[in-house]
Amino acid sequence: MNRRDSLKAIGVGAVSAGLLLENCKPSKKTSNEKELVQEPTEGLQPFEIERNKKLHEEIFFTPEEMAVITVLADMIIPKDERSGSASDAGVPAFIEFIVKDIPDHKIPMRGGIRWLELQCMNRFGTSFVQCTPAQQVEIVEEIAYPDEAKPEMKQGVAFFNRMRDLTASGFFTSKMGLEDIGYAGNKPNRWTGVPEDVLKQYGLS
Repeated sequence: MNRRDSLKAIGVGAVSAGLLLENCKPSKKTSNEKELVQEPTEGLQPFEIERNKKLHEEIFFTPEEMAVITVLADMIIPKDERSGSASDAGVPAFIEFIVKDIPDHKIPMRGGIRWLELQCMNRFGTSFVQCTPAQQVEIVEEIAYPDEAKPEMKQGVAFFNRMRDLTASGFFTSKMGLEDIGYAGNKPNRWTGVPEDVLKQYGLS
């Protein structure tokens, strides 16, 4: 199964546009973050630049939590023949920054990771990261499909929904993700005039 098939299977296509726009903030390197791209300062007020600097210097997730985030992100968006995985695009660092930038994510993300770890310890006797790939898939499949999940997995479903949205937001607003979907953006000096079919429609051709 390639990336696009796996994304479709677990419903990443439902990521909200608002989250994509709100979370589109590149990251600088800290002890808990891989460098993505140099954060631009054009158009930012001094207090915004200072706030972003402070956020980059803070650390929220523990190394163990970051390991869980990295494994989950790469399960959601794995490497394929077209481009790298979520972690290759710097998604774990993006998530680390976003939970500091939007604190409402902190408790649900940390609580969700702890829920996942407890499930794995009770079921497999080890942490999520130490589980075999088959065991990781087993537990994820029980929380990746909300309509099919058992009632007792409700907390896990909520966590995975959030994790999936953040992963997709981070990947598809990264340089790698934009190249993956072929987004070119606005290009200067490429205006070729009004399309011929539009001119014909208004009798101006």
